[in-house]
Amino acid sequence: MVLLMKYEQILKLSEVQFRRSTGVKRNTFNKMLDILETAYKNKKAKGGRPSKLEVIEMLLMTLEYLREYRTYFQIGVSYGVSESSAYKHIVWVEDILIKSKEFRLPGKKALYESDIEITLIDVTETPIQRPKKKAT
Repeated sequence: MVLLMKYEQILKLSEVQFRRSTGVKRNTFNKMLDILETAYKNKKAKGGRPSKLEVIEMLLMTLEYLREYRTYFQIGVSYGVSESSAYKHIVWVEDILIKSKEFRLPGKKALYESDIEITLIDVTETPIQRPKKKAT
């Protein structure tokens, strides 16, 4: 299948090119893949129709979506699935990775405890008050 060739091409890239292509380091990519494969096995252990895409393709699809800001339609076309399937796969990958707690950023408390100075800027839009035009 052409899509696996896409992954094989990405695997052949150097570390710098791999990160430029996917947006993550190779070892981070492998951790994500392990978490997703475990979750997929647990999901399909209950039964159900197998997905048209492999787990690795779902991960690549999600990284492309996050990295390139492509639409679900465009990604679906390039992976041979419908727009709604692309959306479901991407949301599933995001949810599993968030629930794994491996890739979470530190919270606000960590920022307060560090020596980093924080500056907040209020950029709220306010309407401009202009005089009304008089009808003549």
